[in-house]
Amino acid sequence: MLWYWFFAGPALLLAIFSLRCERKRAEYVAARLAEEPAVLPPASVIVPVKGPDEGLRENLQALASLDYPDYELIVAAHSAADIPPGVLPARIKVVLAHGSDPHTGEKVQNLNAAVRAARKSSRVLAFADSDGRPTRRWLRALVTALSAEGVGAATGFRWFAPDPPDFWSLLRSVWDSVSLGLLGSGDCPFAWGGATAILKETFFDIHVPEWWRDTISDDYALSSAVHRAKLRIAYAPGALVPSVDHTTARRFFAWMRRQMTITRVYHPRLWWLGLAAHFFYCGGMAASIAASIRGNRLAEWALIAQLSPGMLKGLNRATLAKAALPELEPWFRRHSWVHAIWVPLATWLWLAALLASAFGNTVNWRGYRYRIRRQSPV
Repeated sequence: MLWYWFFAGPALLLAIFSLRCERKRAEYVAARLAEEPAVLPPASVIVPVKGPDEGLRENLQALASLDYPDYELIVAAHSAADIPPGVLPARIKVVLAHGSDPHTGEKVQNLNAAVRAARKSSRVLAFADSDGRPTRRWLRALVTALSAEGVGAATGFRWFAPDPPDFWSLLRSVWDSVSLGLLGSGDCPFAWGGATAILKETFFDIHVPEWWRDTISDDYALSSAVHRAKLRIAYAPGALVPSVDHTTARRFFAWMRRQMTITRVYHPRLWWLGLAAHFFYCGGMAASIAASIRGNRLAEWALIAQLSPGMLKGLNRATLAKAALPELEPWFRRHSWVHAIWVPLATWLWLAALLASAFGNTVNWRGYRYRIRRQSPV
């Protein structure tokens, strides 16, 4: 039985401890969603575009229709060929980077060019992704979170809400929502590039353009710059971004591996913590199932005790996301259950993705093949 408790013991402890911050996170989300911004300084919203994302025209239109008094929208691309015809809304600035640095990701080069082209009057730089469809309050939420003392950057996150749904797209939603559980009160471990805001003055003071050199990850590099400057990253739940596109099994697995490979290189501590946790989660689950098959009734109860907290956390993530995205209430009403029932399956996929990303530093991204390397401090 020693081998059984080697896996099941840590798995039970991890499952129990994982629930300890959920109430605090719920209180934080409720307080943030009720908060009204005191000041809304002029802003530049930058979104890189690379080809025909599903729903791209509607996504860009959402960014052009934000409830914010003074902002410009900049679409950044490598060349005009990367912007599909008929997708650009009116009153938009287009920046073509024509970058040629083989060691820096094309997206990062496009962002750098857009920052240089941003109007001088803007005091806030906000970054979005072309596959997300922000709500009208998206920018207000980011700027409100950014205004707290000691905050260097504010971040939202994405919520995959495929409509109509299919198995792989829903499973991606469950898998990806686990990362949302890392964001709450206090300092967040990363800023997600699809919903990030930073004061322009801070952006240059902490040398983000230098951190962006020789990297393919704009968000991890910016996060490193913020933390190196002893500033915090604040989570803005009102900046949760729905993503309604779909995926296939092949694209999903390739995306998971790329995400985890980038994390292993640019945030190794987070990757190792994830690998250790999922090793024991899945090991404990497998050990309990095996012992239960052999008739161990205690193992059956241990399995229930292991699975229940994770499923409750998944349901809580969906509940908090619904509070941040009331526009999607019909979707949540129909599909929130998968964020509880499918959590055990998603846990095994997390382990698979972490193991698949353990070797090799090469990733394919938007038609390019990159060999990534860890950054040196600026």
